[in-house]
This record gives sequence, C-alpha cells and structure tokens, in this order.
Amino acid sequence: MSERIRSFISVDIEDPLILDRIERIKEMVLSTGVYMKPVEKENIHLTLRFLGEIPVALIDEVYKAMLAAKTKPFEIEIKGLGAFPTITNPRVIWVGVSRGAEELRNIHKQIEKGLRKLGIRPDTKGFEPHITIARVKSGRNKSKLVKVLNQLADVEIGVMKVTSIRLKQSILTFKGPIYKTLREVKLE
Repeated sequence: MSERIRSFISVDIEDPLILDRIERIKEMVLSTGVYMKPVEKENIHLTLRFLGEIPVALIDEVYKAMLAAKTKPFEIEIKGLGAFPTITNPRVIWVGVSRGAEELRNIHKQIEKGLRKLGIRPDTKGFEPHITIARVKSGRNKSKLVKVLNQLADVEIGVMKVTSIRLKQSILTFKGPIYKTLREVKLE
C-alpha cells in the first residue's frame, strides 16, 4: 500500500498586523468561557481545499492542478466574525473575507476541476472563504459566545495581498497539528 499524507491547499496568513488582530479577537472569543480549541497563531490560514489523506505519489499532480488555477496576485479584506453551522449553534468560529472572496472562489473552482481529474472526491460542502480561529467543543456558556459573535459580526481586521497558494501536509500530534509546506505556487 502506498504511503498517504493528510493534506490541504491554503493561503497562509503571514501579515503580523493581521495575525495580531486575529489573536485579539480570539482572546475575546475564548474569554466567554466556552470550551474550545483555538487555532495556534502559526497555523492560521485560509483553506482553499481540504484534501484529506492522499497518496504521496499524487503530490506533484495536485501541484499541477494548483498551477492551472494560477492567477495574478490580489488583495483580500479580512472582515467579520462568524460561525458554522450558524451563529446560534456555533461549532467552528471564523473570521471572514469580504473583498477578494470572488477571486478565492475562482481559484477553488479551478483547483476542484484539476482534482476531479485525479480522482479526488469532489468538495460537497461548497466553498465559503473563511479563516478558522477556533473549534467549539462544548455548548456551555454558549449565550456569551453568541453575544460576542454578534458584537464582532462586522469587525474589520485588515487587508493583505495574496501572492501564493500552498499545498500543506497536516501532521497530527497530541499538542495539535503541525503544518508543513510541500509545494507553493507563486501568483504573478
């Protein structure tokens, strides 16, 4: 059996100012007392496509699918706090993308076409650009969390330029995931 790796395609969030603002928002969310697992600052990213476990032999083919989705660099505005599946039943806490969301959707669509040709199962959830900042583990104090989510629904976080997309390996450990860049497509 061939070796497999857990992987995803992402836009990494590396702007220190944006990361600091996300950290402050995360602290406000955590201060509600809801039991949740925050995403580590060094792991903050926007997932374009979660691939799951793929054969190592497919890495270069996935990279080719990413190359086919190549576009010019563009800006995204990171704005708003929300939750999946809903604000009143939060499981995943995220910050959103306003400007640049359409460009991200187009990249996702192009990548999806290439992945389908490789026999990778289609993304059935639909793609909504967001940056996960925490995962809720318990419903205790939920009303406090819902209040913060509503208060920060339109919070402005910042604007950054998207200059690359990356294929990442996710190595699961007891302390949390470690992400390793396997391939990078520079946008130019």
